[in-house]
Amino acid sequence: QENLSTGTTTVVFGTERFDIGGNFASNTFTAPVTGKYLFTFSLYLLQVPSDSSYIEIFIDTSNKDYYHSFDPRGFDTDPIIFSHSMSVVADMDASDTAVLKIVQAGGTTSLDVQTSSHFSGCLLA
Repeated sequence: QENLSTGTTTVVFGTERFDIGGNFASNTFTAPVTGKYLFTFSLYLLQVPSDSSYIEIFIDTSNKDYYHSFDPRGFDTDPIIFSHSMSVVADMDASDTAVLKIVQAGGTTSLDVQTSSHFSGCLLA
């Protein structure tokens, strides 16, 4: 994804390495059963605007959102490369969903999400 606009954007994943059970479609994971799920992501960001108020990446689930944020105004120039990772255990009911989203609050340029980024989810218990 290139030149993301300011505001909230759903991260689009162009390929799947595997999808056991077919629970990931249209960039949304749907829980097949009630339980605890492990979600992880690693985003490889390019052209992060140092004049943006903040960059926030979050896993948006039906029951709760899980946030990871940073303030790029502390950078003296726009970082060419910035990697962002997180993992959470989420309580989900059958048919609940999880989506990875990114927020860019302001800034004169738009960041890019490199194709080497990934998102995963699995049932723990």
